[in-house]
Amino acid sequence: MTEQSAPTTAAGGPSTGATARGEQTRRLILDTALRLFRERGYARTTMRAVAQEAGVAVGNAYYYFDSKEHLIQEFYAETQHEHRAVAAPVLARERGFAPRLAGVLHAGVDVLSPYHSFAGTFFKTAAEPTSPLSPFSTESSAPREASVALFREVLAGSTAKLDDELRETLPELLWLGYMGVVLYWVHDRSPGQVKTRQLIDGVVPLVDRLVGLSRLRVLRPVTRQALTLIHTLRH
Repeated sequence: MTEQSAPTTAAGGPSTGATARGEQTRRLILDTALRLFRERGYARTTMRAVAQEAGVAVGNAYYYFDSKEHLIQEFYAETQHEHRAVAAPVLARERGFAPRLAGVLHAGVDVLSPYHSFAGTFFKTAAEPTSPLSPFSTESSAPREASVALFREVLAGSTAKLDDELRETLPELLWLGYMGVVLYWVHDRSPGQVKTRQLIDGVVPLVDRLVGLSRLRVLRPVTRQALTLIHTLRH
């Protein structure tokens, strides 16, 4: 169950074959962990269990992932990468803000759907303010920033016209809205989480309307008050 030391090149670095084998082992450990999370839940899945199921030494599992939390951070990164890939066709096809936003939100649910069975127990841990698994934690900063960037792309590629100050902050607000959708999805027990889909389809037109209204002179003071509040809470 142990791995041999990686062969090296003349320059002293790992050989291409060793690198490929290392990536295969890393991939195997991650895939095994995600399967066990789905089958047993997050709390009941240990690094030892992951190593045993993957057929590697426990030390090798810890070599690639320092802890179970690091496995989840990798899960965050992978789902975010997949989210962007699944959303790409609608972003390439649509120019309207509403269909772009709806497409990205639905794509997020599509990517998460295979993990709904363990999402409830997992999010109990992630909801703890001090948990490194929280989407707001320092440890989660890279996938969080990648997700905000995706919503920035939703806005940048659209024909939406909105208040200039709101344009800068809106991608982060859209990400926060997406977190709300994910939370609803976690608790959604409807077949295929159809109620989450209905929520998206109902909320997107409202967001689209509010974004358009932000340019009205009469609403600009309200927009600025909201942005000031957000800035205060953020810092």
